[in-house]
Amino acid sequence: MRHLKQLRARAHEQGMTTSEYAVGTVGACTVGGAIYTIATSDWFNNFIKGVFEKGIELLPFM
Repeated sequence: MRHLKQLRARAHEQGMTTSEYAVGTVGACTVGGAIYTIATSDWFNNFIKGVFEKGIELLPFM
């Protein structure tokens, strides 16, 4: 009897685990899409270019 209750509890948890993975996957794809959009924008490219140019200016041998 105890074994049957454990199996039922596990069956219920498996469905919840699957839905949690689905929500997590959608969230990860959303964050990835936002990062991709920012990384490919002109603003971000100009920012990175400026950081490298300022960094090169700070080098003592240049």
